[in-house]
Formats: sequence, structure tokens, C-alpha cells
Amino acid sequence: MHPHLPILKADRLCFGYFPAPAPLLFDQLCFELPPGVSFIGGDESSGKTTLLQLLAGELPASAVRGQLQLRGIGLAQNRPAYQRQVAWLDPRDTRRDQQTARQVFAGLPQARAGLDPEALQAHIAGLSLAPHLDKALFMMSSGTRRKVLLAASLASGAALTLLDQPFMALDRPSIDYLLQVLAGAARSPDRAWVVADYEAPAEVALASVMAL
Repeated sequence: MHPHLPILKADRLCFGYFPAPAPLLFDQLCFELPPGVSFIGGDESSGKTTLLQLLAGELPASAVRGQLQLRGIGLAQNRPAYQRQVAWLDPRDTRRDQQTARQVFAGLPQARAGLDPEALQAHIAGLSLAPHLDKALFMMSSGTRRKVLLAASLASGAALTLLDQPFMALDRPSIDYLLQVLAGAARSPDRAWVVADYEAPAEVALASVMAL
């Protein structure tokens, strides 16, 4: 893909949790995500997580208006093909909590054809996950559980990788490692990475910034 072409396009995106006349959370939202790392910032309850869920195609289609296109594939037209291009592991989602880290990683090839096994091993090492591979997620500390989901997302090879407050509960070496990974992702010519947080990641060249 040409490095100047956007990875994702959002056109007149609308979403609200409640029926009219309650106000919409997003109303006629238009933006493009270029290759590299983009930042979505905002205060508590500003809609950062909801926007990531929307970009991941995880919200009910009946509540969404407008168009999302990821590498030319429309969410409304072909949801499965769209979602296969997205790496989104919600840290609040408990459905994987009975799985071990090893089982979570083993399930990745079925979900993401672009999985990079070498990158996964690098992220396991970089996030110090080797001692935890055979623990179930519910047995892990919040930080370790988040690191498992991070490693899975980072190794996915997806066109669009969505990271929600990725530094929360991480130890300092893991924060430094993630910053290093994001600094490299900022130079990606054909993938988009989105970090949603209160503050932009330090020393990472951002391709775009959105304030909610």
C-alpha cells in the first residue's frame, strides 16, 4: 500500500447508546488514519474506549450510522473481512480469563492470518511473560494479564491495531519496551496503530492526533 494513503476512513460516523432524543456520543465524525501511530486523547468518559470498539466493529450495527472503510473494505458491507484486519483485545473483556497465556497465543493464527510468530516471541521476552505462559488469565495480576493481551495484539500483523490505555498497570521495563515497539510502529508504511489514553506516548512520532 502507498504510504500516503490512509489505512482507515471514517465518514459521517454516528453512534449513541440510547435512542433519540438523547444526544449521540459521536455525531457526523469524519477522519482518516494514516500508516503509523495515531493518538486518541480525552478525559474520563469522553468516549475513547467506545470509539475503539466502534473502529473494531464490535458495537451493534443497528446503533451505528455512517461508513468505516479499512483498506477499502467497508464494515457495513463485509463485517467479517473488516474485522479480520483488526487487532482489538479489550482489557475489560473477561471471556478469555479461563485460558492460559499459551492458549490465548495459540488461538491467534485462527483469528489473524497475519500473525508473526517471531514477533510474538520477541514480545513475550520483551514483556517478561515467559514465567506466566501456563497461568490462566484470571490468576494473573492486572499488569501481567494486560501484557498478555498486548503481546497478542502487537504480534497480530493486523492492518489496524487498537490499544486502550496500554501503559496502565505495567512495570517500568514493560513501559519502556512498549514505547520502543510504538516508536518502531510509527515508521510502518502499511499498518495503523491507535493508542487511546489520557496522555500521548512519550517520544513516539505521531501520524495523527484526535481529541475527544
